[in-house]
Amino acid sequence: MSNQSRLKIALIGAGGWGRQHARIFAARADVDFCAIVGRTLDRTKPRAEEYGTRYYLDVDEMLQAERPDLVSLCLPNQGHFVPTLEVIRAGYPLLVEKPLVFDLREADTLLEEAAQRKLFFAINFNHRYAEPVQLAHRALTEGRLGDVVFATWRFGGEGTSDHPHANLIETQCHGFDMLEYLCGPISSIAAQMTDKTGKGYSTLVLALGFASGAVGSLVGSYDSSYAYPATHLLEINGTRGRVVVEDTVQRYTFQSTGSERGETWQAGYFNDRDREFHRTFDKHIDRLLDAFRRGQEPPVPAQAGRRALALAYAAIESFQTGARVRIA
Repeated sequence: MSNQSRLKIALIGAGGWGRQHARIFAARADVDFCAIVGRTLDRTKPRAEEYGTRYYLDVDEMLQAERPDLVSLCLPNQGHFVPTLEVIRAGYPLLVEKPLVFDLREADTLLEEAAQRKLFFAINFNHRYAEPVQLAHRALTEGRLGDVVFATWRFGGEGTSDHPHANLIETQCHGFDMLEYLCGPISSIAAQMTDKTGKGYSTLVLALGFASGAVGSLVGSYDSSYAYPATHLLEINGTRGRVVVEDTVQRYTFQSTGSERGETWQAGYFNDRDREFHRTFDKHIDRLLDAFRRGQEPPVPAQAGRRALALAYAAIESFQTGARVRIA
């Protein structure tokens, strides 16, 4: 590392969610936010000036000039592979946005090249760090739900893409990751999908089997609206109780089986940090940088992105064949 007290971090990407990367790194006293790389001068220069850092329009030029300790990549969803591989082959530890890529062979190439160089390689499944999700994880770990019997994930909003399975791959990857994070490995998938709105298979329903014997469902859509209340809902039902997470950061509820009383968490009046979705990324970065400094594996390794992609392709296979697909 360039300095034990401050990590030198560069960002590749000057788009919408890239602003969240820039916001976090620029605000941290333990980070030297050294550069932003973008595709156009019109967007990249103002963004770099806004966050008090240098700008580049070429990845290799930035790496040669800055020599960062860690590189963060936030690029258009289908544009991840080439720049990510460039950073890996240059030998730099990295954090990437979801989805990892859209192609399993590309995912394997990235993971293999990073493993050859023993690189720290993380992915930003930041939904894990919402307070309601952390509370759900704690309740499950402590056995308060007993054995999980079923789990339901629903997440629908607006979206368009020229890829027929964009919603499944780039958005419902959060659903796959979340369900496995909380309930364990998914062992089978049966899928229904529709292209009714002419935007590819933009709405889908999956029936899931878990290795534990539990079952689940996943409903995802780009034909809905993020403006709707409860656009996201997660329910996990066990033999001893149930948890519900509403809109990722809005509310957590636990209720024991047979009890008419439950317990609820929602952010208090002054608790802006936990009620704001964007701040789930801040929490992930806290843990990620701590692990990086300690020489540990990432809290959410890039392999989790490959796993979500493999589950997506199992769902596609199920839809195309009309059969349930088993997953190793």
